[in-house]
Amino acid sequence: MPTARTHPHTHAPLRRRALLTGALALTGALTLTACGSSDPADSGASGTTRTVKTAMGDVKVPKAPRRVVVLDTAELDSAITLGVRPVGATHVEAGSGFPDYLPKDKVSGIKDVGEMMNPNLEAIAALKPDLILTSKIRHAAKYDQLKAIAPTVMTETTGYPWKENFRLHAGALGKRAEAKKVITRYRAHAERVTKAIGGRAKAERTEVNVLRFIEGADIRLYGDQSYIATILKDVGLGRAPIAAKAKDGFSYDLSPEKIDLADTDVIFRSTYGDPKKSKETQTTRSGLWKNMRAVKTGNVHTVEDELWIQGIGYTAADKILDELRRDLTPKR
Repeated sequence: MPTARTHPHTHAPLRRRALLTGALALTGALTLTACGSSDPADSGASGTTRTVKTAMGDVKVPKAPRRVVVLDTAELDSAITLGVRPVGATHVEAGSGFPDYLPKDKVSGIKDVGEMMNPNLEAIAALKPDLILTSKIRHAAKYDQLKAIAPTVMTETTGYPWKENFRLHAGALGKRAEAKKVITRYRAHAERVTKAIGGRAKAERTEVNVLRFIEGADIRLYGDQSYIATILKDVGLGRAPIAAKAKDGFSYDLSPEKIDLADTDVIFRSTYGDPKKSKETQTTRSGLWKNMRAVKTGNVHTVEDELWIQGIGYTAADKILDELRRDLTPKR
C-alpha cells in the first residue's frame, strides 16, 4: 500500500521495494507462529504488567497503558478502533498528517513523531510512552533503541495478517474484550454487504482486481496475500485468474503496455504519488485501457489509496465495505 518515497504497505521505501515486498509476503505466512496467532493472550501477569508474545519474543507491558506511541498506519488504526488515542504516531511521507479516513476528533492532539520509516526517537522519548506498537518488517533495526524507551510490541509484518496483528495489538493495549466486539461487528457488516450486492453466488461470479499506480514503480495488481484481498474474500467476491500469478501471493506488477492483462468484471484503482510519474496518466489514456471490459462497462472505480492500501485495520475495512456496497450493489 513513496520515499525514495515511502511506499506504505508494500510498503517500504521504493529503493528497498523488491526486498521488502518479498519479505512481506514471506513473513505473512510465518506471522501465525511469530506473533501468537491463537489469541495473543497474556502468557503471564503480575502486578501491574502482563506478558505478551511478540515477533521479538515475550514482552512485559503495562496492564493498562496510558501513553501509547504507534509507528505505522496499521497500529494507528488498531488503537483508534479500540478507543485508544495514542500520544504519538508517525506519518506516511507521501502525505501530511494522519490518514483522512480516521475521525478527526480521534486523532486530534496526537504528536507527529516523524516519517514512518525514519521515526524521530528523541521525539518519541520526549512523550514518555509506556508502550510502543510497530512491526518487525518496519523497525527491527531500531528495536533495541525503541525498547530502551518503552516496552515495544512488534508483529512480524503488516498487511495480509492484519486480523492476527489486531488481536496482538488488543492484547498489548488491554482491550481484548473490545476487540471481540469489533470483530463480530465487522463480520456482520461483511455479510450485509454480500447480501446487498446480490448474495454469495453472485459475489463469487463477480471477478475483481485491485490496481495501484505507484510513483516510480510498475503498476501493482494485488494478489490474495494482501490486506485488500482479505476484505474482498470476506464479502465473497471472486478474483480474476491473473491475481493467482502474484509473486508470493502478494502482487503482480504490470507495465502500461500490458495493462489489458488486468481486465476483469470490476477494477478498483488507487494512486500513490504523482499520477504522471506513477504511469497512471499514460495508462488510462491508452487504447489498451479504453478497450478493457471493465472500462467499457463503467466498472472501474477510483478509490483513496490511504484507505484501501495504507489503512490496514478494522476502521479502514469497515469504510471499504461501505464503498464495495455502494459500487457493487445493482442499480434499480
